Amino acid sequence: MTEPIITIVVVPRERFSCAPQSLESIYEYTQIPFKLVYVDGNSPAHISHYLETKAAEKQFTLIRKDYYLYPNQARNIGLAEVDTPYFVFVDNDVIVTAGWLQALINCAQETGAAVVGPLMCQYEPLHEEIHFAGGESHIWVDKTGRRRLREKMYSQGKSVKENQSQLQRQETELAEFHCVLVRKSIFDKIGQLDEQMLNTKEHLDFCMSVRDVGGSVYFEPRCVVTYVPGSPSEWGDLHYYMLRWSDDWTLASLNRLREKWNLAEDSYFTTKYKKLGWRRKMSIVAPIIFRLTFGLYSPKLEKVLMWFDHRLNRYLTTRHAKEQKRQQQFTNSPAQNLVSSPANR
Repeated sequence: MTEPIITIVVVPRERFSCAPQSLESIYEYTQIPFKLVYVDGNSPAHISHYLETKAAEKQFTLIRKDYYLYPNQARNIGLAEVDTPYFVFVDNDVIVTAGWLQALINCAQETGAAVVGPLMCQYEPLHEEIHFAGGESHIWVDKTGRRRLREKMYSQGKSVKENQSQLQRQETELAEFHCVLVRKSIFDKIGQLDEQMLNTKEHLDFCMSVRDVGGSVYFEPRCVVTYVPGSPSEWGDLHYYMLRWSDDWTLASLNRLREKWNLAEDSYFTTKYKKLGWRRKMSIVAPIIFRLTFGLYSPKLEKVLMWFDHRLNRYLTTRHAKEQKRQQQFTNSPAQNLVSSPANR
């Protein structure tokens, strides 16, 4: 291979502090030619400077937006730059392994798959615990005629060492956006990613849309990558993390999924309504409580801090919506379109 047939599109997931480690792993462990498009959605100054330096060094396309992006919004921005038959969406907290990209391409070429997902691992130490090894995502109709959603992730929490030899390439119903290869031509049939899916379940919507038009989704265990979740460690991380997992974005996404696919508002949805804010409680509030109580958890303190959390979260979400509206008005103005490009290369 001399000319790249694939583009790597890197987008923000929930924080920025892992971005250098992720990008370095891509260049260290990718042995075949590739193009790279990096979408930077308002990263803090030191990360932005790092990305500008690496873009100049490696000659990849860097698109900087000075506001936080919805995940599918960032992916569509990157997708618009792709001119290769295949591309891979990669979140900015994913660490890859040797041969990862070739394994995904091989699977797509040998099976004709429209979408290929890897053996996705989670946490550190890297590549030791399975997060996702294929799964289910489909609609079924119950006895009363209600359309209901079936979602299941295979092998989560299991050991890679103990289970990898048993995993086989196979057609599946679900792949996640942490890392996923996509045949670009499938977008001629489904259109761009749905930006009304703001922060959750967008991978379900995407995979069901692909399969609805006859595309296939495959799981390829020869590709092993790890996503590294973590608590936001800096203000730039904290602000984006609270937006990324905001109550408003989550509710809007669930409502969009339910209405788009004509689903019953059953226990699948009501359970998720009850768990609103669980990521913020786990990653932000709980560590504060443990520090204040010297390791002893306090339900009363949790209640107080979550009261503040919900109000701060609502403020940040409202402010972001106003900023997005202003930015869109500015970008769409005739004067702006005449004098500059929205992409900062």
